[in-house]
Amino acid sequence: MSRSVAGLITGRRTKYLIIVFWLAVVALAAPLAGKLTEVEDNEAQSWLPGSAESTQVLDKQAAFASPDTIPAVVVYARSSGLTGADRAKVAADAQHFGQLTELDGQVQGPAVSADGQAAQIFVPLNLGPEGWDRAGTIVDSMRATADAGANGMDVHITGPAGNAADSAAAFEGIDSTLLFATIAVVVVILLFTYRSPVLWLLPVISAGVALTCAQAVIYLLAKHADLTVNAQSAGILTVLVFGAGTDYALLLVARYREELRRHHDRHEAMAFALHRAGPAIVASAATVAVGMICLLFAETNSTRGLGPVAAIGIVVGLAVMLTLLPALLVTVGRWIFWPVRPKEGSPEPTTYGLWAKVGARIARRPRATWITTSIVLAIMAIGLVQLDATGLSNKESFRGNPDSIVGEEVLARHFPAGVGTPVVVVSDAAQAAEVRTRFAATEGIEPSSVREPVVRGGIAYMEGTLTAPPDSPDAYDTVDRVRAGVHAVPGANAQVGGQTAINLDLQRAARHDRNLIIPIVLLVVLVILGVLLRAVVAPIVLVATVVLSFAAALGVSALIFRHVFGFGGADSSLPLFVFVFLVALGIDYNIFLMTRVREEVTRHGTKRAALIGLAATGGVITSAGVVLAGTFAVLATLPLTAFAEIGFAVAFGVLLDTIIVRAVLVTALNLDIGRRMWLPSRLAKVPDELSTKALPEPAEAAH
Repeated sequence: MSRSVAGLITGRRTKYLIIVFWLAVVALAAPLAGKLTEVEDNEAQSWLPGSAESTQVLDKQAAFASPDTIPAVVVYARSSGLTGADRAKVAADAQHFGQLTELDGQVQGPAVSADGQAAQIFVPLNLGPEGWDRAGTIVDSMRATADAGANGMDVHITGPAGNAADSAAAFEGIDSTLLFATIAVVVVILLFTYRSPVLWLLPVISAGVALTCAQAVIYLLAKHADLTVNAQSAGILTVLVFGAGTDYALLLVARYREELRRHHDRHEAMAFALHRAGPAIVASAATVAVGMICLLFAETNSTRGLGPVAAIGIVVGLAVMLTLLPALLVTVGRWIFWPVRPKEGSPEPTTYGLWAKVGARIARRPRATWITTSIVLAIMAIGLVQLDATGLSNKESFRGNPDSIVGEEVLARHFPAGVGTPVVVVSDAAQAAEVRTRFAATEGIEPSSVREPVVRGGIAYMEGTLTAPPDSPDAYDTVDRVRAGVHAVPGANAQVGGQTAINLDLQRAARHDRNLIIPIVLLVVLVILGVLLRAVVAPIVLVATVVLSFAAALGVSALIFRHVFGFGGADSSLPLFVFVFLVALGIDYNIFLMTRVREEVTRHGTKRAALIGLAATGGVITSAGVVLAGTFAVLATLPLTAFAEIGFAVAFGVLLDTIIVRAVLVTALNLDIGRRMWLPSRLAKVPDELSTKALPEPAEAAH
């Protein structure tokens, strides 16, 4: 950031204009931010790959039933066998469900299991465009009806409507839960970091302004520009804005406090801080934002929608932290650092602090240090063989046993496993008979379940019941066999859909997205680092360290998921999300370190500059990493496995990156590679040693 721009932001009069500007913006943004949940799209299509076969089947199904229609399966069970009174009760409930205003089609059943211990009723419900929000209310009403007079029968509501109700309950209050938990984590960590009872207020207020403004922008884009926002991306937005925004605040405040020890005028000190730290913060935010934008290459709608949502959060957070926060800091004065106010001429504590001592130890044997560290990280990465990121079953998706999952298990014990979650086939009407024959003859499909096709507008529609649980590997294999069979019918244009096919297509799209986007992100980050550091070797080394850090973090996470948390698997999008967050955010800390090292090279030589950079940035970068890890760890408090996995893996990876990779591995590489790290720039010609001192005296770092 240029000195003139920095001076404008922190001017004696213009600082008030900055504050008034943001007050006006947040006043306008707050009502819009409050409406963000109104434009969230949590329906199936918002998560699906647009080109997938199952998505196209959903579009064609609209000719036969509303796309807002999803079935509820009401399950009744008594281990000693259903009595006559039980059967009469179930039949009466079926008649009652037939009068529901949300009914779309015919109630099917009651059907009694072969063992006489269970019965089921199939109720197609049209929940409307707001089905996600209404599912809980309707299902609760149906459950109350089924429970009334059950006289000891077990009653559950499962099927897609039951799953939707439980998912909606899991997401209920997610925005406020994440917001308050994130704020609490940030406040506690900032209190320990700053050791001031008041300084934490300004970064938290600034982060709150950033989140409000970002939510308002996203609301407008979702409302008027077809931006896809769902509960997942909205939740991650909260964590990302507070985590990354607080990181930028920590780095700026640390440099400001450093400059206050060199300047009498706090406005001048902040101008220098912005001028020196601003470019690194901007480059870091740009890396994260561009990394998120790369998600636009994804096939999966939910992943593609997360990209611009996260990028907007980062950009708005950057703007607030580089304008509003400096203006607030220079307005309140030095007292905000109480009880340890930095005074002009006072010594810089980081010069001889913990990280200076760590650097001195690394300097004794840098090559042995980075080789040993790399080997340890590689061993940690071996845990990747335990990662089963092939998707989560309905049961595995929840941390606990919601009613729809218990109902699924009861159904599987007494009825064909796929009841309530049929495989759907659509084809041209002229070839419907042959398609039906191939469909019914497929291994894994209950032949008697495939009835005569329904024909409308030249399209035939048919359903079949799986013999395997609908979210099992056997069911996915059955979908592939059905597709192979019906696709082979000449001229039928047959396509296979249904919930099992949707889950299968999601897994495959996630694998495609991972294989495509990871190389793109690496290339983008490499280019940004090259431009920022004006070197080739340093960017390659830094990207390699972050990739190693990612592999180690995901390897350890896989072991923890399986052997500590007892998760049955991992969401198919987990590797991509963790990679994008860890690489983009991990490069952040390398940027903060390496820009400071680069700043010191010409004055102190490359090796001593590496030690100065670690000593000057070690504390604040570690604090920033703890803040970011803490905010992502908040995701693990939600009752959803996918969020818990993302939260843990990113939190652990950030801590690993800040404490081990950035501090130890990168510093050791800097010391061992020396001036060659800056090839082919002119800094590669600066001698490794310009001084025999291990670290600079405080006065030497002055401008």
